[in-house]
Amino acid sequence: MAFPWIEYLSIMLAFGIGAVSPGPDFAMVLRQSIAHGRQAAIATSVGIASAILIHGAYTLLGIGLIVSQSILLFSILKYVGAAYLIWLGISALRAPAPQPPENLDAAPQRQMDLAKAFGIGFLTNLLNPKAVLFFLSLFTTLVSAATPLAVKGLYVGSMSVLLCVWFVLVSLFFTTPRIRAGFYRMGQWFNRATGLALILLAIRVAVTQRN
Repeated sequence: MAFPWIEYLSIMLAFGIGAVSPGPDFAMVLRQSIAHGRQAAIATSVGIASAILIHGAYTLLGIGLIVSQSILLFSILKYVGAAYLIWLGISALRAPAPQPPENLDAAPQRQMDLAKAFGIGFLTNLLNPKAVLFFLSLFTTLVSAATPLAVKGLYVGSMSVLLCVWFVLVSLFFTTPRIRAGFYRMGQWFNRATGLALILLAIRVAVTQRN
């Protein structure tokens, strides 16, 4: 069987468009970039990309369809996800203003443990119910039932790599000295803006409908 390039490129294009759309993942990488520096932002990006592998795995196993069709399971997922984002938002509101180092090429003074940064990214993506619906939509509308499971697994792996590359680029951009300097000038308003954004995204997640 020849590799289904048209199908592969179609699903990667659709996924790529969704990946660059602003949402909880983008907000979190932005905050990590300014508040905790490049390494923490990249670790968060890797965590987000790793969660894609979980979404893909349960979608291929049929579990995603079960979750999307169950009012109870879907509600649990979205409210846990919303609660997590609210907690992150409140934490951002209560955090001290990001303090720039004397040399903007250096890391911020308040650095985060990389394992914690990875976990934040992983849970931010994993607990987003929109990801469940997005994956189901991609695989039911763009992927043929005749496509081998191994090829579908390659699709998922490619999505994870694509998302990782995108958010690493976002991390690199927002940790450049000139961009960081602009956000540092915001002072405490940066925390207020990102905290409020996360809480608003939590509300958006909480009102997500299955169809």
